[in-house]
Amino acid sequence: MHKEAGSVTPYVALRLASSTLSLVPAHTVHAVFELSICNHSKGMYYGCKASYNFDFKNFYSKEHCLIPLKKLLKSSAFLVDDGCVFAVEILKIDVCSPEKKAVVVQKKATTVQNLFVQEKGFVKGTYTWNMNNFLELDLDHCVRSPTFEVGGHKCMYPRGDLYSTDCLSLYLSLDASNELHLESKKVAVMTLSILNQKNGKHLTKTSGLFICDGGWGWPNFLALKKLKKGYVVGSSCIVKADLTIVGLSNDG
Repeated sequence: MHKEAGSVTPYVALRLASSTLSLVPAHTVHAVFELSICNHSKGMYYGCKASYNFDFKNFYSKEHCLIPLKKLLKSSAFLVDDGCVFAVEILKIDVCSPEKKAVVVQKKATTVQNLFVQEKGFVKGTYTWNMNNFLELDLDHCVRSPTFEVGGHKCMYPRGDLYSTDCLSLYLSLDASNELHLESKKVAVMTLSILNQKNGKHLTKTSGLFICDGGWGWPNFLALKKLKKGYVVGSSCIVKADLTIVGLSNDG
């Protein structure tokens, strides 16, 4: 759910995210794409065309509103048997290297991913990671929290990962690696936050729906120069993860 600037009407919105594993340092991926929702009564898709430049620090496009949530819930054209179909079509991709040379992008076949979102019975978990030795951590490598109850653990790169070298990078990843090979994967919503110990407030970032197929998070969660403004006191740093499993996904 998303609200347009200056509007109080909630919309169903989509955005495109690029896998960080597919990005190459210093390369920019310019994508032109169309996000849409299926109108079953007319047998056609309704949506909008957009474009975005993806790189290591920018791998989420802007959110694009497709249909008011109230209209979707009352419509038999878009919502059939409590399910709706969303689509993304990649119209054009150009990759530019630092040498200003074009990179050939291999065209891939169309894929279908089915998402089954529950109305109730969500599985929720919250984990707070209290670190009293933040300044003594191996700052050049990934630091992992203990596994918590919903089958995941936080991954922290205190000085940033290869996608961001001037920020604290924070991710949530599945610990149950054997689940990645199952036919159905979990669909979740997560919130990661870091506590400002001086004013008692959290810096928080929340994802949209995502498929648990490894890890998800933010390479540029917080600029390193801001850590001393209450987020690291002495050698203490407190981060928190809230994870809600809302459904399942499988290949169509």
